[in-house]
Amino acid sequence: MAGSPGIGNEVMCDPEIERRVLRKCDLHVLPILYTLYMLSYLDRINIGNARIEGLEKDLGMSGNDYNIAVQVLFVPYILLEVPSNIMLKRVAPSTWLSLIMFVWGKCASLIDWSALDFAMLKVLVIKGITTMCQGLVSSFGGLVACRFFLGCFEAGLAPGKHHKKIGPYWEKCRAHCARLGNVYLIGMYYKRYEMQKRYTFYNTAGIIAGAFGGFLAYALVKMDGLGGYAGWRWIFIIEGLLTSAMAVIAKWLIVDWPEEAKFLNGDERAVLLQRLKDDEGFAKMDTLDRRSLQRTLSDWKIWVGGLMYLGTTTSTYSVSYYLPTVLKEFGYTSSAAQVQTIPIYAAGLVVAFLTAWSSDRFRHRFGFVILGAAINAVGYMVLLAQSHLGVKIRYMALYLVECGLWIGSPVEIVWITSNLGGHYKRALGSAIAVASGNMSGFIASNVFITNQAPRYPVGYGVALGMTVFAATAATVLFLGLSRENKRRDRGGRDYRLQCSKEDLDNMGDDHPGFRYGL
Repeated sequence: MAGSPGIGNEVMCDPEIERRVLRKCDLHVLPILYTLYMLSYLDRINIGNARIEGLEKDLGMSGNDYNIAVQVLFVPYILLEVPSNIMLKRVAPSTWLSLIMFVWGKCASLIDWSALDFAMLKVLVIKGITTMCQGLVSSFGGLVACRFFLGCFEAGLAPGKHHKKIGPYWEKCRAHCARLGNVYLIGMYYKRYEMQKRYTFYNTAGIIAGAFGGFLAYALVKMDGLGGYAGWRWIFIIEGLLTSAMAVIAKWLIVDWPEEAKFLNGDERAVLLQRLKDDEGFAKMDTLDRRSLQRTLSDWKIWVGGLMYLGTTTSTYSVSYYLPTVLKEFGYTSSAAQVQTIPIYAAGLVVAFLTAWSSDRFRHRFGFVILGAAINAVGYMVLLAQSHLGVKIRYMALYLVECGLWIGSPVEIVWITSNLGGHYKRALGSAIAVASGNMSGFIASNVFITNQAPRYPVGYGVALGMTVFAATAATVLFLGLSRENKRRDRGGRDYRLQCSKEDLDNMGDDHPGFRYGL
């Protein structure tokens, strides 16, 4: 093995060493991020499970109070997305992600503690779960406040993460929040057409969270009355404790950047860096200046990709937050509704993995996005016609919706991210696109109107419309990227080669040698 990484030496990549490096990356990069995302997603959506177990009644909620509690999370979640990914480039991921995970779990578990006494507090402190319990709530207002802070800290997981301090460090520290931090970190270890399988594995943590959340809620509500707490309160308490407990050890399990990968020896690290360099090609953006910022903010595909993701995630959040409620409206008991969510999520899991393998195998994204949108649309059309259909047909429609969105959603993220060249372009661009998509949380949380149960015509109609919107945006993105690739093949962008070397080396995917994935 020749040379050391980072000093300009070319490294010959032995195929056997490459396979070994990939196996080690799969074992060290993915599992801990998967676990953290699963627990954070569980903390985010468990309000849907708690709702059908008495949350609204006990907190005196009425009308659209539940919708407000759901949507308030998305305000900080969206606003803090971009600054977090910028800071993730500057802060060790292991420190950042584990810190936010701890705070996230604490807030999730605080949601339901209406009368936490000092003895309980001491137990939690000993376990390292929380250092603060001033925000214990027993009202709708307290629930909203907690979910707002959950949105602050969720901004950095799932997909950089955030450390909150008071005083002069606040402006610097608040930039640590962003959901796509995990995705950004994963993308730094794999080539573009190795990414879909890995990201889908990571993203299916949301499916597992939904299925596991239904099963766990079914079990935890049996604790109703224990310690004077209602069953729905134990859903929040136990799941929040799981999150914070995992965060305690996450610092030592989360990897940092490839250049610092301690799980690889020197030769393996050199191979990893060389293969990433070869895959990146000319698309570099390692300096964040006015010009690179302008290139990113004016890139049409980031905004079109965000609109595509917006359409699909409207369906994602509709399912996540309202599936238990919809199933109960089908006539199931609360406990049966919790259990009936499990096979729906399981079907989505199988479809997601099949799509990931196929998408990387054929090196294609657009067709899978359209396929997912078509299946999703059929599901929503069936649900819109449910007054003429039996429960089994309506239940089947939920499978179509779930499978359709898990075909499209993971592919869309990878499609957007892999077409952004350079560290800063990928960090900024992917955060902007995902933040744009996450505005769907406002849509999904307001269209399932309580007094329209059980048919929810507005909810299903809007979800169907947004699915068509996503397919349209995907088509625009596909046609635009195809046209740009053809233009570059003809030399239509070669004039950029006359730019200064400094500008050329920080051009990202605007470099004429870069080709976009379709």
